[in-house]
Amino acid sequence: MKKPNYATDCRINRQGTQYYTPTADIARDSFFQPQGKSPLRLALYEPDIPQNTGALLRLAACLGVAVDLIEPFGFVFDDRRLKRAALDYAALAAVTRHASWLSFLAERPVDSRLVLLTTSGDVPLSRFAFAPGDTLLLGRESAGVPPHVHAAAVARVVIPLRPPARSLNVAQAGAIALYEALRRTNQLPDGQLPDGQLPDGPAG
Repeated sequence: MKKPNYATDCRINRQGTQYYTPTADIARDSFFQPQGKSPLRLALYEPDIPQNTGALLRLAACLGVAVDLIEPFGFVFDDRRLKRAALDYAALAAVTRHASWLSFLAERPVDSRLVLLTTSGDVPLSRFAFAPGDTLLLGRESAGVPPHVHAAAVARVVIPLRPPARSLNVAQAGAIALYEALRRTNQLPDGQLPDGQLPDGPAG
């Protein structure tokens, strides 16, 4: 059986029209139920790998952060790999899909600053002054973001790494940056459970 090649798969998927199939729409409407808590937002620019997207959706659901998904994707939206990574946590996520970068710009909150997380950033994550309504933008796994997206960001933030490391997995980078942004803006969940509710077992 042929092993998956994400670079090739992404190119093939981006050439098709499956992003708007009825199956994908059904998955979108039934799989995600908007319940965002924090004014901070997380945006994914044309994500390539469904497992990373699923992991970030789970993260955002757990932290109460709304997510903007900017199409086209490098996979079919109801991909089982996305569902496997997100699990049932995705039902708690507030997800908005945007048909293109221009649609995202037109539909996003006007008072939300766009903060790009990039390996070519000029401000270390630990030194950046986040605001409560910022949108943290992550680029494609295979190519980051193009110059016009860089230009649209008010800041380009980098997670410093020990040489000769070049970059983190996008889901890892998103987790680090999102948690730090929430911590710096006092928006972390308080961890309080509703009356009578027991905590879950070990994380899956």
